[in-house]
Amino acid sequence: MRRSIFILASLIIISCSPLRQYQYLPEVKAWETEIQKFEQLDNKERYPAESVMFAGSSSIRLWSALKEDMAPYPVIQRGYGGAKLSDFAVYADRIFDPHKCSAIAIFIANDIVGSEKDKSPEEVLTLYKSVIKTIRKNQPETPVFWIAITPTSSRWKVWPEIQKANNLIKEYCDNSKNLYFIKTDLAFLDEDGKPINEFFRDDLLHLNADGYAVWKKIIKDELDRVLKHN
Repeated sequence: MRRSIFILASLIIISCSPLRQYQYLPEVKAWETEIQKFEQLDNKERYPAESVMFAGSSSIRLWSALKEDMAPYPVIQRGYGGAKLSDFAVYADRIFDPHKCSAIAIFIANDIVGSEKDKSPEEVLTLYKSVIKTIRKNQPETPVFWIAITPTSSRWKVWPEIQKANNLIKEYCDNSKNLYFIKTDLAFLDEDGKPINEFFRDDLLHLNADGYAVWKKIIKDELDRVLKHN
């Protein structure tokens, strides 16, 4: 009888998992090659235990000066273009488990873009919690930073929903141990509260060198604030 109850409870937990609805989707499985590239790097490279991992979508992948910008912190760069929390959560164990880090910084900005497939802010939060749960299995005390989704002209029409997602994650971080929210939006908005296009490439989505310079200062200041007091 107890065994039957245990099996039933396990099935309920699995069926309620936020990953179940995503893990077999073609658009999620399509990233398998990118994850395998990360695994190949893990087998080939050796990273210091005090490294800070930067993980997420294309803004992480395209940060060509990340190593120099974050010095003296050694870094591990794990970004792939188009990443969403819905696929990142599925692959989180393969991305994070091979590493022991002094900190982890995550930026993923493609779950709310103005598409009919957009997730709700609440779904974004649920998926972020799933990523954190995976990280905490092997790194229970490692500081994890969520870099706020940036306001951009290309996605301005859904900025209110993006703000809601950012705010939900901020509230979650504020009430959780060793989770931190890095607020960036005000640095990318002009006096009228509109995105400063000069910080972005022609697509008005990805940061240019000036945008990365702004990001660098905000992010590194927060890393310094937390890590130097840990």
